[in-house]
Amino acid sequence: MAPWTLWRGCQRVVGWVPVLFIFFVVGWSYYAYVVKLCVYTISKDENDTAKDKSGKAVVYLVAFHLFFVMFVWSYGMTIFTSPATPSKEFYLSSSEKERYEKEFSQERQQEILRRVARDLPIDTTSASKAIRYCEKCQLIKPDRAHHCSACDACILKMDHHCPWVNNCVGFSNYKFFLLFLLYSLSYCLFVATTVLEYFIKFWTNDLADPHVKFHVLFLFFVSSMFFISILSLFSYHCWLVGKNKTTIESFRSPTFSYGTDGNGFSLGYAKNWRQVFGDEKKYWLLPIFSSLGDGCSFPTRLVGMDPEQASAANQSEYARSIGSNQPFPTKPLSESKNRLLDSESQWPENGSEEGVDRAGTNNHVTVAIEN
Repeated sequence: MAPWTLWRGCQRVVGWVPVLFIFFVVGWSYYAYVVKLCVYTISKDENDTAKDKSGKAVVYLVAFHLFFVMFVWSYGMTIFTSPATPSKEFYLSSSEKERYEKEFSQERQQEILRRVARDLPIDTTSASKAIRYCEKCQLIKPDRAHHCSACDACILKMDHHCPWVNNCVGFSNYKFFLLFLLYSLSYCLFVATTVLEYFIKFWTNDLADPHVKFHVLFLFFVSSMFFISILSLFSYHCWLVGKNKTTIESFRSPTFSYGTDGNGFSLGYAKNWRQVFGDEKKYWLLPIFSSLGDGCSFPTRLVGMDPEQASAANQSEYARSIGSNQPFPTKPLSESKNRLLDSESQWPENGSEEGVDRAGTNNHVTVAIEN
């Protein structure tokens, strides 16, 4: 067995350790809450009547199982939903790959890539204004797609690779990930608040069974600890959804033809949320895929605007971000199928021929190989 294959196999095995840890904690919490708290502790509470004890236990168990099922369902969907990868139109064909590999001139290789990218719905470039190309996957990256070294693939609208789910969080499972965080919060909050009464009794020595004491103590501390840690993460991702950003884009803003724009994909708070959760509200709280789009192309904040307003917005944004020395003139991103390679959206509108060579070929767009 090759060393690289053995290493990848070990990585895959080790990657399941955090997931197994979460399942162990959740399994223990189920046993501790249902058996030790509801069955043994509440049913034997001498301060309540038999009717009160049974009613309290039933309410606690029904609510607990509701949160438990939704948590496990959303967590499982986040783990086992395969990350979406670019469609075949973004890949180089066999003949294109063969020509690309045979060419020793970088300019000729770039021309091959340019021809492939000409008809693709691409709005963004690399920071150096080059077409984003993945050498490992041999494809032109769609907007918001990135190569994940852990998954060894380009992932559509990649947010991050999460070790706690042993999976990439991206276009296909981002809604599931958000619901997983939501139901984790709800589960931990419910457990902590309902156990608090018996946690106080633990300190006043009103719990006689030492085994129950142990479970009650750790139920409260573990649920409180996870609630606090997940709350910050959930709040952060709610902010990202409202801004229509991924975690990667929050640290490195995407680059458009007019410059870097951290809000380039933002369509407004309501539309940003619908892009992730869908148009049908009945599916919003269920871990069922309902996100809008195909993951390969995304509307930008300039789509649907008046061309003059869009141009003014581009110029204002560009002036704030990178100044006046721009390689691309500012124009609405929605004017052509490919906003980066279309000649009309690349060249000055005053009839100047400075940006065009004698053969009429656009020589301002550069293409670089980007891992």
